[in-house]
Amino acid sequence: MAQVLVPERSKRLRIVLAEDSMLLREGLVRLFDEAGFEIVASFGDADSLLARIDDLHPDLAVLDVRMPPSFRDEGVRAAVQLRRTHPSIGILLLSQYAEEQYAAELLAAGDSGVGYLLKDRISSLDELQEAVTRIAAGGTVLDEQVVRQMFVRRRDPLEALTPRERDVLGLMAEGRTNQGIANSLVVGVGSVEKHVTSIFAKLGIDDTGSSHRRVLAVLAWLQR
Repeated sequence: MAQVLVPERSKRLRIVLAEDSMLLREGLVRLFDEAGFEIVASFGDADSLLARIDDLHPDLAVLDVRMPPSFRDEGVRAAVQLRRTHPSIGILLLSQYAEEQYAAELLAAGDSGVGYLLKDRISSLDELQEAVTRIAAGGTVLDEQVVRQMFVRRRDPLEALTPRERDVLGLMAEGRTNQGIANSLVVGVGSVEKHVTSIFAKLGIDDTGSSHRRVLAVLAWLQR
């Protein structure tokens, strides 16, 4: 059964949540509230969320990957449907499993405002707040473990890249900006820009200048 919250008028980011575990669902409601967001409704399954989405006008939908009735990929299928019918709503999948196929399906359904994070690897409220804010603003957030699996399973096509270019590409796939990559690698932004240009040239992918499109291009290449 859905628990629908009727908040006072607020400018806070509006979130709908689908999570089958009651204890985890209530914990997430409190966690998002502490992070400064507004949970407008929480549900125990994806179908209930989809049925109410037009009434709630959320900015972001947060879904577990495996929910009733089959506990397979209900959250992913609901996320893909939302990307098709409500492209302005950001999507964040929270999962216990680092399954790159799910991340690829989500990203293939839309080119902005998506994320895939592992529940056990969210280490702080600030980290969650930053991820949600980035997704709501049209960015892309991927857990680094998911990105790592993509590279491990498809390592051979990366042989044309230098070790530093692989480092930069991995950070690009996590949704980092050039400045963020530079900070992480402790190099200048100009150096990162040169690596990015070289990566796209070697992979035959045009640089659109948009961070989320860069991530999609990388993932599309990894999936071919």
